[in-house]
Amino acid sequence: MTESAQQALSILRDASQYQWYVIPLFALVVYVYANEVEKRNWALVFAGLAFWGMDWFNEIWNGLVFHFTQYAPVWGAPGQTAYLILIGLNIEICFMFAIAGVAFAKMLPKDKRQKVLGIPNRLLFAIVGAAFCVFVEVLLNAIGALTWDYSWWNARVPWLIFLIGYFTFFIVSFWVYDMESNRKRAITVGTIFAVDIVALALFIGIGWI
Repeated sequence: MTESAQQALSILRDASQYQWYVIPLFALVVYVYANEVEKRNWALVFAGLAFWGMDWFNEIWNGLVFHFTQYAPVWGAPGQTAYLILIGLNIEICFMFAIAGVAFAKMLPKDKRQKVLGIPNRLLFAIVGAAFCVFVEVLLNAIGALTWDYSWWNARVPWLIFLIGYFTFFIVSFWVYDMESNRKRAITVGTIFAVDIVALALFIGIGWI
């Protein structure tokens, strides 16, 4: 087991790590969604939730990688935190992803058929958004806040981080945003979170993540 994995494991779901700044962060998340609900911007609300739900799915399989290898997660978050939910997901990252999808979807052109630089705008925004997120992760890794222990998942080989770590988040979020009805959005987002919740309950319950 790597040193960073041991460090993260030592604080996993340790409530003694709690800090009061969690409350204003939570309030910020509530405000962002309440603001969109007030305006009846349901497409943005569901896009944000889809982005968040996709991250939860990634964090779950990342925890399973650590369980089955007993070496390291694909990414870890062993640094200072108010609460480490999963081995690669702290409460601060969780709240960030909760609002990131809303923020990115707000930048989308209204016309999904519009092209930018000859590229469909949804695809272009997904590529740029994912590349930006990878850049931020590289910076976090450089200061030790986010750890990578596998040769195929690091700054020298960023393709998997780009494709699996973020690009899918944007594609699913924008797909939900462009759906024709809130019913379809609700079913899709509900399915994503149903899978997440069942997996969390099962794998935390049996001690795998």
